[in-house]
Amino acid sequence: MEKIILDVTQGMYATAKDARKAGRIPMIYYGKDVKPVNFSAEYQEFRRVFNKAGRSAIVTITNESKKEFNVLVHEIQYDPVSDQMIHVDLIAVDMNKTITTEIPLVFKGVSPAVKDLGGIFVHNKDKIEVECLPKDLVREIEVDISSLVDFHTAIAIKDIKVPNGIKILDNPNINVATVTASRIEVEEQPVAAAVEGAPVEGAAIAEPVVPEKEEKGGKGGKEGK
Repeated sequence: MEKIILDVTQGMYATAKDARKAGRIPMIYYGKDVKPVNFSAEYQEFRRVFNKAGRSAIVTITNESKKEFNVLVHEIQYDPVSDQMIHVDLIAVDMNKTITTEIPLVFKGVSPAVKDLGGIFVHNKDKIEVECLPKDLVREIEVDISSLVDFHTAIAIKDIKVPNGIKILDNPNINVATVTASRIEVEEQPVAAAVEGAPVEGAAIAEPVVPEKEEKGGKGGKEGK
């Protein structure tokens, strides 16, 4: 595992606000049986390290005295207006003890159900919970989706291959990814029911035939005097 190092200062700034004014990001280092310590790091340097390590790779922070601390980035607070990072929580890591953490999943490859059948790829989890020694941690785990050949196949937790030394803690039968059929809207054509005696739309309606009245007396001559 590549060693990721971040240079920090310890106790140089009186407050977190002072550290931020100097273009640095304040941090607190803590953990079980560990006395909390305040650090700060150059903002852009921490961002570079975090982009590389994420929350699932060990970062070795080094102070002015060259003392090293192995940590995991636990939580980052952001300014609600500028969206800039304003504070970082670092969890102390004992390299000789197993840890429990989450590792992101990265889906790779081409699914025949998507390519050939026009399906939609769906994943139900984007990270898995694992247990391992810190030295065995990886930043991400790749999942090959080429096994999704139709709409009835799925990738479960038990199908994910992880490096040696990593134990997955999630239920092995949980489905992680599948492909579903795309929904195609089919417009139904209206069907007119033929009703006996009903008028046909657009046809002229015939006027009713009224029988002529027969005159009284018929067509005889004048009455005689």
